[in-house]
Amino acid sequence: MSNEVGTRRICRRTPESAAMVANVKRAMAITARLNRLTFDDADEIRALFSELIGRKVDESFSLIPPFYTAGGDEIRVGKNVFVNQNCTFYDLGGLDIADDVMIGPSVSIITAGHPLEPSQRRSTTIGKPIAIERNVWIAAGATIIGGVTVGENSVVAAGSVVTRDVPPNTLVGGNPARVIRSIGDD
Repeated sequence: MSNEVGTRRICRRTPESAAMVANVKRAMAITARLNRLTFDDADEIRALFSELIGRKVDESFSLIPPFYTAGGDEIRVGKNVFVNQNCTFYDLGGLDIADDVMIGPSVSIITAGHPLEPSQRRSTTIGKPIAIERNVWIAAGATIIGGVTVGENSVVAAGSVVTRDVPPNTLVGGNPARVIRSIGDD
């Protein structure tokens, strides 16, 4: 564990590393089954996703395969969450998705990374948490990087790369994503 709150460091050739690899294999087996399903298999999709994350998802959860993850057991999803096709969630650092979140196609939510120093890059995996708060919309092709919170009611524009916290009730876009404007119901 690092001194950054919520950050996990897993070094190669340790029991934690072996457990991480075993969990990746488990996730690959479950997602292979999940990705053979179609939109019409909603109940089976929910059952397999529940198995993947280790807790039952709400009946309002909806996912369109294919879906990819490198673990799954650190994903938590609320009610009325929609995940469109071809999304990738790397959840080593922990991924919390609140109620009423919409995630567009080809979105990548990546909590894992590696040190910048070349000598350590292949020997350590670093996981930093991501929180997606209530009523967020993440548009097509966006990427969310570990260590950020996407604030309530916000929108991440298509193709954006989010590298820092997104304030509530804002539209962000670009690479790196920056606040474009405030949003509301008026």
